[in-house]
Amino acid sequence: MKATFSLSILALLLCLSPVKAQPDPNFYVFLCFGQSNMEGAARTEAQDFEGISDRFLMMAAIDDTLHSRHMGHWYKALPPLCRENTGLTPVDYFGRTLTEALPEAIRVGVINVAIGGCHIETFMPDSIERYVAHRAPGWMRYPLAAYGNNPYERLLALARQAQHQGVIKGILLHQGESNTGDPTWAEKVRAVYQRLLSDLGLTAANVPLLAGEVVQADGKGMCIGMNKQIDQLPETVPTAHVIPSDGCTNAPDRLHFDAAGYRELGRRYGRKMLSLLGY
Repeated sequence: MKATFSLSILALLLCLSPVKAQPDPNFYVFLCFGQSNMEGAARTEAQDFEGISDRFLMMAAIDDTLHSRHMGHWYKALPPLCRENTGLTPVDYFGRTLTEALPEAIRVGVINVAIGGCHIETFMPDSIERYVAHRAPGWMRYPLAAYGNNPYERLLALARQAQHQGVIKGILLHQGESNTGDPTWAEKVRAVYQRLLSDLGLTAANVPLLAGEVVQADGKGMCIGMNKQIDQLPETVPTAHVIPSDGCTNAPDRLHFDAAGYRELGRRYGRKMLSLLGY
């Protein structure tokens, strides 16, 4: 009798226990990281707030009181998509391009962790402590602190959270200016990419890496020499795809794209991702 009673109580408890929600296979999540051109260095314009689909979302990577955003929560992807006081980024028009082409049932979510001027070492767990202590200039202290002085861990933590809600479909990178001339840059990118895949239980075949070229400025880009290394990245990372920057307009500093340049570069990221998704 006691056994029957206990089993009845157990069955009741199981019925009352909340059912754990499964990730939505139609919620495509993309991880974005890099330095200032991923962060966004151009002022937004009125057009950048128009026509944004409710299916395009961003997860706040920090608490942003200016825009009433809380870290780890999803919001409609109104710029800025990185942090307060950052500008337009390729991610803005990457997401727009996807939502315009993908079926209505599919939502797109982005997580953007980027710091202007940072080296790729900023995203390497075995070097970040040393980087913060000895290499980071004073003006980089605030954005580093905003990510708990460990941008990789912040990106990883948010990505793990996002995996409970959707499916990570790709990783976007725009970085390299600060590593111009570094012959080991591609290997470092490979290490960050593979570490992310491993820590998140992902496979390279299902989660490609899209890496954008730096400003060309009609052949006068300040770091244009880095494009040769970026173009060769697929030799080191077979699932990497290079996003060309030729024809993308730039700011007078010849380091950053202007708003129109970000829009075009973002669309190119988007079109490449669509082709990899089979659309």
